[in-house]
This record gives sequence, structure tokens and C-alpha cells, in this order.
Amino acid sequence: MRRFFLLALAAVSACGSVPAPVSPDKAGGDLSVFAAASLTEAFKAAGTGFKAAHPGSNPTFNFAGTPTLLTQLLQGAGADVFASADQPNMQKAVDAKLVAGAPRVFATNKLEIVVGAGNPKHISGLADLARADVLYITEAPDVPAAKYAAQALAAAGVKPAPRSLEADVKGVVSKVALGEADAGIVYVTDVRAARGRVSGVAIPDAQNPRAGYLVAEVRAAHNPYAARAFIDYLLSAGGQQALQGFGFTPP
Repeated sequence: MRRFFLLALAAVSACGSVPAPVSPDKAGGDLSVFAAASLTEAFKAAGTGFKAAHPGSNPTFNFAGTPTLLTQLLQGAGADVFASADQPNMQKAVDAKLVAGAPRVFATNKLEIVVGAGNPKHISGLADLARADVLYITEAPDVPAAKYAAQALAAAGVKPAPRSLEADVKGVVSKVALGEADAGIVYVTDVRAARGRVSGVAIPDAQNPRAGYLVAEVRAAHNPYAARAFIDYLLSAGGQQALQGFGFTPP
């Protein structure tokens, strides 16, 4: 799987070179970051670390499903940084000339089955998602997590019928936590973030595609220096520690 991400990164890197690091004194001011919903908790922590490393900086975040963020950018929404949960959506941003420089893989993730706290339906694997007594939900088809989930289910030879399609992984977690659904497939980091409200069931590595997260400076950024500095921070030891503290794995 690592070879896949290296190839994907090489493909998007053709649009430009990686910019030089930004000195701390140029990275202040407001910074708008559009980031995939699954990055919510980790990016909030990374934002705190970034502010400590760059006094005077003020990062704010817009979290949503990656396709929603891309649509917002295509419609002219103002942002400095775009962080995608997959390569195809980032490639669309590259093709539309929405980003400057080369997108960079900064983290990876895996899938997990999210179930109610204590696993009341005794779900033990992907095959159980097709049981008649299990209300399974997933994300909308264009959401990266839904695409990864489809790959996992195909690898396991399972074809569950989802009862609803949510806008992002947080929507799936929320419905399962509230008892409005029995199970869904999200990232391991989402289950970890909702610990206590939901439980998780592991998906074997042989059936579990690894998700790659990419980040890029938005071409129309109002604060390009801070955008580059934030990207540098995500790939620094401090940024990686923040991400891994929430269950993400290195690029």
C-alpha cells in the first residue's frame, strides 16, 4: 500500500515543487484551513501546536466531507489550506487549478466498524453488516470513507444494503452513537474520538485499504506564508506527534 501512496504523490507532485520552509516571523495572522471531517480532533490539536510555534497566528477550521469542501472551493469559498482524505479529490483540485505547488501526503488512516457502545448487536466482522437484524449505514458515495468502505466490503465478499447515506464520517458516528443505526464503517480515528459513546470492531488488514491524506496551499490563499507554514508543521515532528496522538499513522 505504501507504493500506492508514493505513486499517487508523484502524480500530483507534477503540478509543482515543494516550497521552501517559511520562517516563523512570516506565518502570523488569520489562516483558514478546509479539512476533511475525520481530521476534526487532530487538526484542532495541531492548530494549538501551530499557534505555539508561530505566535500571532490564528488558524480557523472548516470541517466537512472532502467532496463538500471541494465544491465550496470550486464555488469560490475563501481558504488558505485544503486537506483531503483521498487522492482523487485532491487531484480534482489540482486539475481545476485550485491549489498551488505540490500536494503532500501528511498522514494515513485505516477503517474500522463503528457499533453502539458495548456492541449490543454482537457484530464481529464485515459479514455481520449484511445481517437482517443489523441497521447498517454509510457515507454518500462520493465521500472518501464510503469508497474505502466499498473496497473493504468487496474484498470480504459482503454486500450490505445501507439504510441511509450520511454527508461524512461524523454523521455515521453520530447516528450509531444515538442508537439510530447499528453499525457503519468509518476510520479508526473516528471511533477513537467518540470513545465511550461507541465501540469499534477491527477490520483485518487484508480487507482494509489504507487511506492517504493530502494537503496543499490554496492558489487564492489570503495568507500564503501561513498556509505553507501550517503544511510544514503538519509534516514536522510536532505535527506528526499531534496527528498520531489521535490514531493517524505516518505518511
